[in-house]
Amino acid sequence: MVHAKTDMRARARELRRAGRTYDEIVAELGVSKSSVSLWVRDLPKPRKTTEQLDAMREARWAPHRRAQAIKRMETKLEAANEIGRMTDRELFLVGVGLYWSEGAKSKIHRPAERATFVNSDPGMIRVYLAWLALLGVEPDRIQYRVMIHESADVGRAERFWADLASVDVTALKKTTLKKHNPRTVRKNVGDTYYGCLVVDVLRSADLYRRIEGWWYGIVVGVETTI
Repeated sequence: MVHAKTDMRARARELRRAGRTYDEIVAELGVSKSSVSLWVRDLPKPRKTTEQLDAMREARWAPHRRAQAIKRMETKLEAANEIGRMTDRELFLVGVGLYWSEGAKSKIHRPAERATFVNSDPGMIRVYLAWLALLGVEPDRIQYRVMIHESADVGRAERFWADLASVDVTALKKTTLKKHNPRTVRKNVGDTYYGCLVVDVLRSADLYRRIEGWWYGIVVGVETTI
């Protein structure tokens, strides 16, 4: 019994020198905290490791971060409920602004009157497709193409966008692969990276001119209220 206790004391001191806490020593040796204190109290208090400091910092800030996350989510849900069901006119105006901010535009040095919309945000794609449907654009006039880095899971991205657009994967045009630059540290990686979806409306010169005119009408309408 005495020998076992001596061995236990030696092991406790060894663990303490290795930087273990009282609770960790108690858990490993199965002895009381008072015994551990008696055996190692003459040893200097070990300096905490980087991992221990990180764990303490996390424990201290975790409740605050959780509270902030809940507050952010509550604010977003409250704001979302303020929108409600959109009228056709509201969707029409949103779609015009969405296209003029994110869609392709004809330039003086590069005239191209064609409605082409490119985005990586699934929500924006959904709204844009709903807008095209509101305008009466037939599904057979819409072509889809994925743009994505070659190092990503191309097949998974194609399935994702095809499902979102409610078309078969085989209906997608050939995917455009972006060459990977090893010197570039990309942050758009992981399971949530699907690249971009290109939405092309065929025979859309007239539609493009109308979009440009609609946007001009919105700008003029705002100016007359100022």
